[in-house]
Amino acid sequence: MIRRYTLAEMGAIWSDAAHFEEMLRVELAVARVQAARGLIPKGAFATIESRARVDIGRITEIEQATDHDVIAFVSQVAESVGPDGRYLHLGLTSSDVVDTALALQLRSAGERLLVDADRLLVALVARARAEADTVMMGRTHSVHAEPTTLGLKLAGWAFELARDRVRLASAVDEIGTGKISGPVGTYSHLDPDLEAEVLASLGLHVDPVSSQIVQRDRHAALLAAIAITGGSLERFATEVRNLQHTEIGELLEPFRAGQKGSSAMPHKRNPILAERMAGLARLLRGYAGAALENQPLWHERDISHSSAERVLLPDATILLDYMLVKMTGLVGGLVVRPERMRENIERGFGLHASSRVLVALVEDGGLAREDAYAIVQGAALRAADERRPLRELLAMEPTVAARLSLSRLDACFDDATFLRYASVGIGRLDRIEAELLVRGAARTSAQPDGYASDQALPPEPEVVDAPR
Repeated sequence: MIRRYTLAEMGAIWSDAAHFEEMLRVELAVARVQAARGLIPKGAFATIESRARVDIGRITEIEQATDHDVIAFVSQVAESVGPDGRYLHLGLTSSDVVDTALALQLRSAGERLLVDADRLLVALVARARAEADTVMMGRTHSVHAEPTTLGLKLAGWAFELARDRVRLASAVDEIGTGKISGPVGTYSHLDPDLEAEVLASLGLHVDPVSSQIVQRDRHAALLAAIAITGGSLERFATEVRNLQHTEIGELLEPFRAGQKGSSAMPHKRNPILAERMAGLARLLRGYAGAALENQPLWHERDISHSSAERVLLPDATILLDYMLVKMTGLVGGLVVRPERMRENIERGFGLHASSRVLVALVEDGGLAREDAYAIVQGAALRAADERRPLRELLAMEPTVAARLSLSRLDACFDDATFLRYASVGIGRLDRIEAELLVRGAARTSAQPDGYASDQALPPEPEVVDAPR
């Protein structure tokens, strides 16, 4: 992935150095168990463990002759060890090392994504609670429907992201699967119990029946979960983009001091972060498609998946990491304009109350639903065309006047009646917060090796318009 969208910690997971270091970690884990079982001399393992080093420049040099990166890696590490290097990679096939090392990388990348998701959940829950009473117009088909609150909208985002996280967590757990089962998965050189011991030492699951590789349904599931999460972020971002329309103007992205929106038009303040989310989500869906194509390999394996995975696995995890972090900043710095929200509600001439008038005419007025619908619809269309308040027209409608008192009609236009249960959805955020507390405690007490889940995010840029 290009540097523009690569954050440091996730980028480090996918560096060439990290790739070969994880492969060496697998080789050492196998050699350690082999030495303990007397399959290789213990002294040889001690030498391997103390002297084995990765030299990327030398690996590249050897690969130019061998045209095989794993052979180049094994040869280079064996050189660094000396004569005892002949015990390295004993009984292994390339995919034993490559797929198991890939599982370690993907697990680290997945754990990074889960922490990112939790941080965005924290931001969403906090903003949802802060905006619980911020009334705005709900829209369907981009047309005024009935009032809602910004808090309820954000709570919906939080629960969607929580579902995304469940899918991601399941896929990340499953992707932590390796194999040390030989050329076609038959344990022709090393025993199954050796595989179990090696993978347990690495914290990985054993593929119950592998071929030469770990089967790619797991990778497809991970990429599908990543793409779905990206789709959620795009949905959130699209709402921000829509509500930042000049004609709506209810929400604004954060805007840094000194930031510029257009080289030609100084007035421009564009929703660039939200638009970027939309573009990157398209890539994630494309990567998921490629991962699905990688499932049906020939016989015990071919390498048609390998070239695609070198691109899509790092890129997809790097991009989702970037998107989650940027969306967290966007949510935290989101500028809310409640006065514009009220203004937009009033511009609707009370049309949003049509449903409540319809119900009142049926329940209190005794009209047939179709008759009531025709009366209210006619008045609503006229109100929109003539730009007059719907309540005014309905009060002058003879059938309505005969069936509903003015106080009952006024009650239909009371926005509070639409929102009397909005607090229920906000209250349900308690469940997400409880889960976040449990996961936070778990991360504090058990950090994965080499992974700092409590590492602080870089500070968000200062914004001109602070949120309310």
